[in-house]
Amino acid sequence: MATRQPRAPSRRTALALCLAPCLTLCAATAAQAQAPQEDKWPTRPVRIVVGFPAGSFTDTIARALSEPLSKSLGQPVVVENKPGANGAIGVGEVARAAPDGYTLLVTNSSSITINPQIYKKITYRAKDFAPITMVLDAPFILTVNPEWAQKHQIRSAKDVIAFAKGHPDKLSYGSAGPGNIAHLAYAAWSNRTGVKTTHVPYKSASQAQMAVLSGELDTQFDTWSALPHIASGKLVALAVTAPRRMQQLPEVPTMAEAGYADFDVTFWAGLLAPAGTPPAIVNRLYEASRGVLQDARIRAVLSSQGEPVMMPPAPFGQRIAKEVSDWGQVIQREALSLD
Repeated sequence: MATRQPRAPSRRTALALCLAPCLTLCAATAAQAQAPQEDKWPTRPVRIVVGFPAGSFTDTIARALSEPLSKSLGQPVVVENKPGANGAIGVGEVARAAPDGYTLLVTNSSSITINPQIYKKITYRAKDFAPITMVLDAPFILTVNPEWAQKHQIRSAKDVIAFAKGHPDKLSYGSAGPGNIAHLAYAAWSNRTGVKTTHVPYKSASQAQMAVLSGELDTQFDTWSALPHIASGKLVALAVTAPRRMQQLPEVPTMAEAGYADFDVTFWAGLLAPAGTPPAIVNRLYEASRGVLQDARIRAVLSSQGEPVMMPPAPFGQRIAKEVSDWGQVIQREALSLD
């Protein structure tokens, strides 16, 4: 019986067999080319965008981070100020940036957790960012102009409310802009106590602080940068928006101690990247940021603005999600909306 010879592969099959290894190699090469080169990052300068003017709270944080981050990453880290719309211009630019680790954001909690819920024209959301680390966490300090306080015998937070009740719309307070967390907190306090107050927005918290110092404003919820002015007597501190007294102001009561229970408001400054930034780059940035606290000089700068935290990406993301929900309820309850 004749032995059947195996059939030779068709021309089409033979061609496919020859091309298969090449196609596999090409596909692997293409995938490698498209994949972010996290192991080589960074190969060029990194920029940190700040949505507020030079000298502002967030700008101070960004510049404190930039030098040690540059040393750790081996590339220049440049701070770019893009002020306007209560930080929304700079924050929006980062939300639209490529998620490659070369465009970062240092901002405050208002920009991420409040502004997208209160400004109709803002299109970015908290989900558009990859949290890297919370850098600072701090309560506000209720401060007043000392001459105004002396004139009207203001010695406590309750005295401020009593003045507002007796002088509707005459009590002026400032903030870094409409929808800023300091504005929202003061508005909530005013509404809770049934008083009418006048909000005066500024481009930054430092400008609002200068207005209280000069007597242009009566009061505000101020940042930790007020501490030297409080020590010198140029500002009077009446309360802090924290669950416990500040170590730096042991004689100043909390808002709860001043008669306003459950009024705990803290703000943070943090480092974020556009959503979709590779986890390897996010983690490297977090580790580099942690090293910042080892520099006594940088730590001193940060400590003058708040409590250094360096919270990891995952807990930071959880904190952001909780604040979005909490402030959303306040905004809805207060029926606040801005163009």
